[in-house]
Amino acid sequence: MEKIRFAFADENGEDEFFVLEETMINGNTYILVTDSEEDDAECLILRESAEPGQDESVYEIVTDETELLAVSKVFEELLEDVNIEM
Repeated sequence: MEKIRFAFADENGEDEFFVLEETMINGNTYILVTDSEEDDAECLILRESAEPGQDESVYEIVTDETELLAVSKVFEELLEDVNIEM
């Protein structure tokens, strides 16, 4: 499982997450990340929101319930042994 480092937008720190899966839906790139490799770990769904000309990817936590539900179902299908609870 790939581990990536995220810098906070306000430049006040960093955090590391394990990337479980990545997918593209309607032209948007989403990644499913977790802070632990253990079972029953907390996870986040992030949407890439890079602007043209940026060298680095920018990700935002998906908070819209409709979008979150739709994307979580796609990740559950991609990762057959994963059940995402909200």
